[in-house]
Amino acid sequence: ACLKKIWSLLISLMSALMVASPTSAKSIDDYAEESVPRLSAYLKINTINPPGNESRGVDYLSKILDSEGIGYEMVESAPNRGNLWARLRSVKPTRSQEALVLLHHIDVVPANRSYWSFDPLSGDVKNGFIYGRGAIDTKGLGIAQMQAFLALARSGEPLKRDLILMATADEEAGGFYGAGWLKDNRPELFKDVGYLLNEGGSGRLFGSEVAVMVEVTQKVPMWLRLTSTGRPGHGSAPQTETSVTKLVRGLKRISETEFPVRVTDPVATMFEGLASYQQGAEQAASANIREAVKDTNFLLETKLKNPAGHALLRNTCSITTLEGSSKINVVPAEAHAELDCRLLPDQDPDRFLEELALIINDPGISIKKIMSFTPAVSRTDTELFRAIERVSEQFFSANVIPTVAAGFTDSHFFRDMGITSYGFSPFAFGPNEFRGVHGNDERLSVEQLKRGVRVYYELLRDFTVAR
Repeated sequence: ACLKKIWSLLISLMSALMVASPTSAKSIDDYAEESVPRLSAYLKINTINPPGNESRGVDYLSKILDSEGIGYEMVESAPNRGNLWARLRSVKPTRSQEALVLLHHIDVVPANRSYWSFDPLSGDVKNGFIYGRGAIDTKGLGIAQMQAFLALARSGEPLKRDLILMATADEEAGGFYGAGWLKDNRPELFKDVGYLLNEGGSGRLFGSEVAVMVEVTQKVPMWLRLTSTGRPGHGSAPQTETSVTKLVRGLKRISETEFPVRVTDPVATMFEGLASYQQGAEQAASANIREAVKDTNFLLETKLKNPAGHALLRNTCSITTLEGSSKINVVPAEAHAELDCRLLPDQDPDRFLEELALIINDPGISIKKIMSFTPAVSRTDTELFRAIERVSEQFFSANVIPTVAAGFTDSHFFRDMGITSYGFSPFAFGPNEFRGVHGNDERLSVEQLKRGVRVYYELLRDFTVAR
């Protein structure tokens, strides 16, 4: 009787385990459908940076992982600056390959409601789109990664390498409370990591064709603060020169300066790869970009039609903030401006600062470096790049083109560690769909998101499953 009871208990336990097993019936299509309400809910969480409050996003993502029975860790780099990661372990007999990280950032940039046609934190789903700040940059990517990660975990397929899902704080302000903090304070997380997928590239529609653009390097950000000094006074008694007039004069010189054109090898590869998607004179120019840039008319036309592409051809500086007196009738002793400069990867930063000082040509204006990173390029002759090529062919019938990003992402932290890092989002955007990123009315197509989950899932199966 005792043995019969034990046997009965064992059968009950085995049945319960089978019901709760990660291989129980839930398909990739289910995870794709589930991605829409999950992104909608994620967009409603206010993680605008500043101040960030990314711990709110960590709380939401952790509940999803809890619902799937997947363990995770989370840490705050500062109060309310949360970061989270979860790891699927490879099978020990095949554990010989470097781990892959799926990275997205939880924070989003501010949005001015006055210029939006809907609430930036609405998360509304209507007319085939999911609306809200971060839909593309990068909460949509994060949910696509999450759903593919969960589907792979539930499939029960043995992995040949560890897979890490990571969500971080502060990317929009430099990543120092997120990816940069983890790199410096939790280096053990990355000791066996060889690959990382992040934002920075995606499919782009050219008519009926798609080109999948994978970011392999980026221009180097150099954020600068200019301070002009002068004699303070009353606004009713104008002076011949003040801190403000000196600063305005220096900024005018910067704004009128076109830095020399220089086509780097990664940029040439990118333009040449895109040539077949162009027509007429544009096709010929892209195919031979080093010759094309000698034509000032081509440069002007590119700047007007494709400012992001033009920015890859030279160093740039944008004047973004101005600060003077706190009272309208007071001439300030100091006036300030901040510049967002982006340098070509082979530019010596110290030499650039020397050139900028010569352009300003005013010893009364000081230049302080706020932030700058080091350049790095990820190779394309890798297993992961080939997996991206296979999946891009499968879903988009598309060629994969290594590209250079004019903006920066957290990938530079990991390239500095020797980790091969690619910017790859599993979406294919039309000419106007990307316009809302850091702009107004950001949104992501429902079909893009659902397909993106499937794309990512197949990529993970290709690259991580033991065969």
